[in-house]
Amino acid sequence: RANKVVQRLATREVFDLIIRQAHKNGEPGIIFIDRMNDFNPTPKLGRYESTNPCGEQVLLPYESCDLGSVNLSRMYKETAPHRYEIDWEKLKEVTHSAVHFLDNLIDVNKFPLPAIEKATKLTRKIGLGVMGWASLLIRLGIPYNSDEAVALAEKVMSFILNEAAKKSQELGGSKGLFPSFKGSTYDKKEGGVRLRNATLTTIAPTGTISIIAGPCSSGIEPLFAISYYRNVMDNDKLTEVEPLFEEAAHRRGFYSRELMEGIAEKGSIQHFPNIPEDVRRIFVTAHDIQPEWHVRMQAAFQKYTHNAVSKTINFPHEATIEEVRHAYTLAYELGCKGITIYRDRSREEQVLNIARNDPKNDLRTVEYQQEIAPRPRPEVINGTTTKVATGCGNLYVTINRDEEGRPFELFTQMGKAGGCAASQLEAIGRLVSLAFRSGIEVKSIIEQLRNIRCPSPSWEKGQRIFSCADAIARVVEKRLASDIVAPVSVEAESVAMKHSHNDEAVVIDFNPHGEIVGVCPDCGGALRHEEGCVKCQACGFSKC
Repeated sequence: RANKVVQRLATREVFDLIIRQAHKNGEPGIIFIDRMNDFNPTPKLGRYESTNPCGEQVLLPYESCDLGSVNLSRMYKETAPHRYEIDWEKLKEVTHSAVHFLDNLIDVNKFPLPAIEKATKLTRKIGLGVMGWASLLIRLGIPYNSDEAVALAEKVMSFILNEAAKKSQELGGSKGLFPSFKGSTYDKKEGGVRLRNATLTTIAPTGTISIIAGPCSSGIEPLFAISYYRNVMDNDKLTEVEPLFEEAAHRRGFYSRELMEGIAEKGSIQHFPNIPEDVRRIFVTAHDIQPEWHVRMQAAFQKYTHNAVSKTINFPHEATIEEVRHAYTLAYELGCKGITIYRDRSREEQVLNIARNDPKNDLRTVEYQQEIAPRPRPEVINGTTTKVATGCGNLYVTINRDEEGRPFELFTQMGKAGGCAASQLEAIGRLVSLAFRSGIEVKSIIEQLRNIRCPSPSWEKGQRIFSCADAIARVVEKRLASDIVAPVSVEAESVAMKHSHNDEAVVIDFNPHGEIVGVCPDCGGALRHEEGCVKCQACGFSKC
């Protein structure tokens, strides 16, 4: 903010570090801030410094997002049996209505701060985007990874921007221009465009609304899977099939429940020879598509988008650092305003250190010299409950002590957690309680739980909370600080579980589907990386 140089770094070294880290775990994404400022419509109000977490909306201080999306999967008309084309008149009508709607929102919204209201109304920026792009391509019979699809993307987004501008001009004539119009890039003596809104288009993530308004594909992303499992009550699961694929399978005569379940195991149909080749060519998933096509599709939409585009560039697990570098460079060369990549399984660090008495023994043959008998539970115990803000919501951790003041048990409660999230928290609580009652050092318990990471970190009183397990460790450390250095009351030497010092690290692949990056905190379903965010297809949870 002070415009002072605090440090100078070698550009190449910084870029190389960004590439290596992105290859390692998908972070950091990158925005081309100079390019964003080149397209700043109100430079006299200030320069852009950053974007929102998803990377698609760049704003000045105190401005706010006002975003909406056109469902492209419904913008078609049938010209012959099973033959379709884009309904341009319908797309025009919806675009005009959406611009009017988003502009009205600025006036009826209750802003949390006067500064936000002032900045928002000064430029009246809106961001109309799209969803259901892949669904529309499938309906039209066009492969996502094709020159035809990229060219059509430019045509569609150009049409939306032009129609949005027409409606904004109409509103500007009847309601007035945005207040900071004078001195903006639109303020020209000849050829200027008199708009109601300083920006008109943004392609934002649509993880939740595409489920509600669909079923349709999310944003401009390809399908993440043709068939997948959805978790339901009583630990049961249903096989969900992409509706357009199911329709084609019935029409072409190759549908079977067994085939759909087989596809759900793989996600893709590319290795099913009994599915017609032309169907496999159209129904491609994110991981069937080469990264370069992802970048080219993003660039095609960016060309006619005032703000930026939220999209994930998917890479296979075996992708090299140089391939990631090429994607970043290509995104810049093609005019993108930023890029987010995700390499399969790059956020899985499930490493178990398993002690073995003999290299020939497996996990089932580990023998302990002596078993530990946990202390029995007294009738009355007292404790304290601590509230911690995590990336999944508020976590309540209760630690109870026995009559002698020793930690005895630990309970956890997450307000809205369900499925795997709730069961994992209960499992951690039970195991920590067992460790307390068995005389395990508090310090050892903390060391096992600290810094375990998940896709939803948070900040709590200046400290980064990496996961619920990490939050529990911090509560234990805070509440039982005196027990960390105090001697354990039971005879730890005589009852310790003695392992060999020959510890080996065993890497366990818990994720057969590379696009799964975690567990949904709401329903316990699979989180997938899409549109620069993580989202759950089962319940609609999303987080950027």
